[in-house]
Amino acid sequence: MAQNISDTTTLHNGVQMPWLGLGVWKTKEGDEVIHAVKSAIGAGYRSIDTAAVYGNEEGVGIAIKQSGVPRDELFITTKVWNSDQGYDSTLKALEVSRKKLGLDIIDLYLIHWPVKGKYKETWRALEKLYKDGAVRAIGVSNFQTHHLKDVISESEIAPMVNQVEYHPLLSQQELRAFCSSNQIQLEAWSPLMQGNLDNPLLSELAAKYGKSPAQIVLRWDLQNGVVTIPKSINEKRIRENCDVFDFTLSEDDIAKINSLNKNQRFGADPDNFNF
Repeated sequence: MAQNISDTTTLHNGVQMPWLGLGVWKTKEGDEVIHAVKSAIGAGYRSIDTAAVYGNEEGVGIAIKQSGVPRDELFITTKVWNSDQGYDSTLKALEVSRKKLGLDIIDLYLIHWPVKGKYKETWRALEKLYKDGAVRAIGVSNFQTHHLKDVISESEIAPMVNQVEYHPLLSQQELRAFCSSNQIQLEAWSPLMQGNLDNPLLSELAAKYGKSPAQIVLRWDLQNGVVTIPKSINEKRIRENCDVFDFTLSEDDIAKINSLNKNQRFGADPDNFNF
């Protein structure tokens, strides 16, 4: 169980991935993303999660350079967008991301959404990029169990990570069990429910542990074995979000949070999206 911000999980290919990272979805390119990433790295974060479609890879790259932290101590994730899916177009998309980030090697490259009729070809491209050493690990995002089974059945390499919407109102127990049994690391996007933390149980547990509701949720992620990447541009919040390693939720309290599940999404449904 993660006890320090520097703690990592080991992916099925042996690569070490930090348990906690900074997400930069909807963080504006330029000063805003540069400041957020540098604040996070200054607070001890070593994992930064971006995507081609976020439009802020260049700023992330600038922040990495300006941080003064050696490249090999950082773990950088980006994702191929839906319109770039397909074999050749995915290979080209990674080149664009590498140039924008200013990085020779990406630590983790993900398929952003399971685009029907395209994600298997896209996965073939990710396997090639992995074998060529352009990326250290490959995975998927927003894949349901049936998408994962589909990819695994026809691939040489199983996904190392599946990044999905995961929070107390959408605890994805079946998917989490499938990923666990197939050595696929589950990772949570929007772990803080896009700020919808006004819940009596979370408030009660926050008072009990002397923490904020956000910190309770992030600790719940970690104790459930889920990598988490809360997004913030506020330096105080960025620091607060990583101050989750000095307490442990009881098994009883974890069970209570698990029971909040309503299968409620704040983002799109991976089985029904039109972008």
